[in-house]
Amino acid sequence: MLTERDGILKTHPCFSDSAHFMYGRVHLPVAPRCNIACLFCDRKYDCVNESRPGVTSELLSPQQALERAEAVFAGDPSMKVAGIAGPGEPLYNEETFETMSLIRKNVPGAVLCLSSNGLLVAERIRDMKCAGADTLTVTVNSLCPESALRIYADVFDGCSGTDRAQRIGRFLEKQQKGITDACRKGFTVKINTVLIPGINDSEIEQIASFASSAGAYVMNIMPLIPCGSFSDRPAPSAKDLSEARRSAGKHMRLLSVCSQCRADACGIPGRKESRGSCHDA
Repeated sequence: MLTERDGILKTHPCFSDSAHFMYGRVHLPVAPRCNIACLFCDRKYDCVNESRPGVTSELLSPQQALERAEAVFAGDPSMKVAGIAGPGEPLYNEETFETMSLIRKNVPGAVLCLSSNGLLVAERIRDMKCAGADTLTVTVNSLCPESALRIYADVFDGCSGTDRAQRIGRFLEKQQKGITDACRKGFTVKINTVLIPGINDSEIEQIASFASSAGAYVMNIMPLIPCGSFSDRPAPSAKDLSEARRSAGKHMRLLSVCSQCRADACGIPGRKESRGSCHDA
């Protein structure tokens, strides 16, 4: 007999390879502020031809996000998930929780999904639960402070009197605790990892092992999209990705079809025409 979690995962296009080509999601861009500065991040607005995280054509208020969700769910039975993936850090924006609460009350059957860098997960688990979140994706690019210093420009955690290395080290600790706590509290967790050749490629199996021990459901290894301060760094080759997935697969179930979606993506992600903005939905 299928459990509620089984039903969610069977139709969640960002947690299942098969669902990726069958069911839709809408990303609602209500979270502009971010508490992490990633060196590969370049947040552009009104760039409709780009399909990558951090990009949106506009920001929505919670009420506007509800209206968009209601519109896309009303006319399309393939729509299953309403997600908040930015363009900043969802847990760093109160609009995230207001939006989820509105959708939970007004869009019956919608699976609520959050993406996060993990810094605030442990302290906001109760808020996520109260707002009705079903699934959580956390991006883990390193477990090692030395390589993390090469990935993150800084972490803004509100602690004064500390240097960058201390802030990044504390971020890694909070991120790992948050993932473990979320799994223990019943969240279905996916781990996203951006593969950055020459920086974290030797850590992929270690990250997968941690994800497994923490209780995460699935792992998704994504190729670096060269931009921001990493615009001159090469993306991983097909061989690099294959090797990373092989090593991670020793420990974790893998998602292999991620479309690296925009913060305002809408539709079935496995269909090329559905990866862009839902601005006109």
